[in-house]
Amino acid sequence: MTIRAKILKTLILGAPASGKGTISSRIVKKYNVEHVSSGDKLRDHIEKQTELGKEVKKYLNEGKLVPDDVIIKFMITELKKVESKPWLLDGFPRTVAQANALWKVQPVDLVLNLVVPFEVIIDRVKNRWVHLPSGRVYNIGFNTPKVMGKDDVTGEDLIQRPDDKPEAVQKRLQIYESVTRPVITFYKEKGILKEFEGRTSDEIWPKVTAYLDPILK
Repeated sequence: MTIRAKILKTLILGAPASGKGTISSRIVKKYNVEHVSSGDKLRDHIEKQTELGKEVKKYLNEGKLVPDDVIIKFMITELKKVESKPWLLDGFPRTVAQANALWKVQPVDLVLNLVVPFEVIIDRVKNRWVHLPSGRVYNIGFNTPKVMGKDDVTGEDLIQRPDDKPEAVQKRLQIYESVTRPVITFYKEKGILKEFEGRTSDEIWPKVTAYLDPILK
């Protein structure tokens, strides 16, 4: 019996800018699963100025991580909304406390971990420019804008996000390594973690489909 015979619960892990967003969107499209991104959900609450949104914004403005109890309660509520569908969870859990809490109420079936060398990530992000109003992202050398520094569609200026600057990325990667490494170990010990190594999403994607195809068909 394949996992497809029941509702599949999948989690994707990977360092910042490792290509989680790209791989996630391809998985969602190919296998018709619900994408549950903690970052997207939180941004939506901040934009709508809900009580949770205001609380989260306060932590972010102070440069702090959202406390475990707040994010656990929030994400478990979000997952209950899609419990009748197969889903792919992205951006949560980030700590072992979060992983434990999730496991008690909603154990996942598969954990996909993207392994991209840190020097590749720093180089990639250094070349990343964004058109803020639309969210369009350009990468110099990979998805270069037609006119340097300008958005292809509107001709407006592109900017580099402060957290995309090399020193900021280095710090984020160090935090990821110390905080999330134990989460990887947690799922490895459960026997459900599969690692995919590569330098680009296009290199990693065929490995992901080769693994998921037999399970999901």
